[in-house]
Amino acid sequence: MDVRVDDLDRKILRELQRDAGQSLDDIAKVVGSSKTPVWNRIRKMREAGLIGAQTVILDAEALGFDACFFVLIRTSAHEKDWQERFLAALKARPEVQEAHRLAGDIDYILKVRVANARAYDVFYQALIAEVNIHNVTALLSMEELKYTTALPL
Repeated sequence: MDVRVDDLDRKILRELQRDAGQSLDDIAKVVGSSKTPVWNRIRKMREAGLIGAQTVILDAEALGFDACFFVLIRTSAHEKDWQERFLAALKARPEVQEAHRLAGDIDYILKVRVANARAYDVFYQALIAEVNIHNVTALLSMEELKYTTALPL
C-alpha cells in the first residue's frame, strides 16, 4: 500500500517516536489537530507498514547488561548455505541486538549486548562453534555518546 506522508503525518510520527505511549488527545494537541483525524492517520500509516510494532526501550545497564560490543566479522564463505546458518545463529541469540551485512572489507557488523567480557566470550565461542568465520574483531564500547531510534523526520 502506497501512502503519501504530509506535514501533519510527519508531526504525528515525530510525536510517536518521542513517546508512543502518550494519549491521542496529547498527540492531537501537539500536532494541531483533533483526536479522530490523528487516529485515522495513525491507523492508515500502520496498515501501510510505516509504523511497526510498539515496544518499550529498556535501560540495559540497569538490567545488568553493562557491556556493549561491536563485532566485525570477515568470512571467506559466501555460499547460500553458510549465510542461512549464520543468519539462523544470529536470530537464535538474544545478545545480538543488531546485525548488518556490509559493503567493503568487513562483511558483517553485530551489536552485541551482554553482562561482561566473560559473557561475550561465551557468546563468541558458541557462534564460532556453529558457523565457520574467517576473522572476528570485537570492539568494546566504552561510552554510549548518542542513542536514538528516531528517524530524522
